[in-house]
Amino acid sequence: MSPAREPRSRGKAPVFVLGCGRSGTTLLYHMLLSSGNFAIYRTESNVINLLEPRFGDLSNPRNQSRLLEAWYETRLYSLSGLDKPELEARVLAECKNGGDFLRIIMEEMCRKQGVERWADTTPEHLLHLPRIKETIPDALIVHIIRDGPDVALSTDKLGYIRRLPWDRKPGTMGAALYWEWMVRKGRRDGRKLGNDYMEVRFEDLTSHPREVLARLGQFVEQDLDYDRIQQVGIGSVSTPNTSFKNGSRPSEEFSPVGRWKTGYTPNDLAMLEGLIGETLEELGYELGANKDYRTQRPAELQRMRAMYRMYFDSKLYLKGKTPLGGLTIKDPLKNQISSGPWRIAAFRYKSSLTFVPNTGYYDYKTRTVNLLDWVDVEQQKPVLAHELTHALQDQSFDLGKWMKEGD
Repeated sequence: MSPAREPRSRGKAPVFVLGCGRSGTTLLYHMLLSSGNFAIYRTESNVINLLEPRFGDLSNPRNQSRLLEAWYETRLYSLSGLDKPELEARVLAECKNGGDFLRIIMEEMCRKQGVERWADTTPEHLLHLPRIKETIPDALIVHIIRDGPDVALSTDKLGYIRRLPWDRKPGTMGAALYWEWMVRKGRRDGRKLGNDYMEVRFEDLTSHPREVLARLGQFVEQDLDYDRIQQVGIGSVSTPNTSFKNGSRPSEEFSPVGRWKTGYTPNDLAMLEGLIGETLEELGYELGANKDYRTQRPAELQRMRAMYRMYFDSKLYLKGKTPLGGLTIKDPLKNQISSGPWRIAAFRYKSSLTFVPNTGYYDYKTRTVNLLDWVDVEQQKPVLAHELTHALQDQSFDLGKWMKEGD
């Protein structure tokens, strides 16, 4: 058994800055780091969403060793600055689950850097709030929310969310549905956490940072002095993390809010608001399309919304609740090798929820899964898990009809 741990005061508790990708998680995380007394770790850990499902029961010494061996070969380890012997000793003695592993590596970084607390900013951890609180009971959750149409423009520009094979609508539609699904799940789970959960709006953070940081400082019980944060200026505090750099002129003032007003055609904006308008209104965001036009084709948009929701739910369930979880995440650290370039954001989405390798397909006519027999068995496993999701969809929806409509 792991040794009993004394509860930490709220002012030293770990802080999780979470939200749908491209919602400002990195900016707020870097603000926390710039405020002082937080361990500096400028990357996303991906422990709860990827590593724990991939390596299984972490109370098993063999799985602990496999995880450490893989982790040591990545940028995640090189950025930590930790020494292997001390880390291995703690992992082998204390680690029983993904939360333990994350806590151990972050506490070791705190010790080495001479600070008292740590934070995490893996956006997809928002989908795992119950697991985070189960394994890290004193965790404080900060959910940052950004206007869905702006998020969809950014994620589609970077290619994070791939459309379902039969979907011929603009990619921003699938991206918007992913934003809605993730935000709604995060809010639903977060409300169960009481005073350990807080929501922040990206638009408020960028327009009134002092006020937002003052409220956040009360929540995490730490002075978040805006002047100090600006002076230290870690990462995106000084250099915006934007997907629209090439589209801005040097003379233009950086403005990440309200891009949707010029980023969509009237038809596309109406379609998008027909899909997620209810959630936008619930959150208090402005709608821009004509209401009469927005409500056209309601049955078609409702089917599309239901299809994507089931797809996202099925992938998350397969990954976290079934033995197929290990198959949906093939070599979760391979894109983070220390010697090469990497993009954790693109890797996160493609590896866990939306990546569709071209090595197999689900035949909706015969209801069979087809895999290429000359592909290595290990490479077939994540494809099989993905195609089984389509098989689950076919049990509730007529995929043949959707394929015909897509054509």
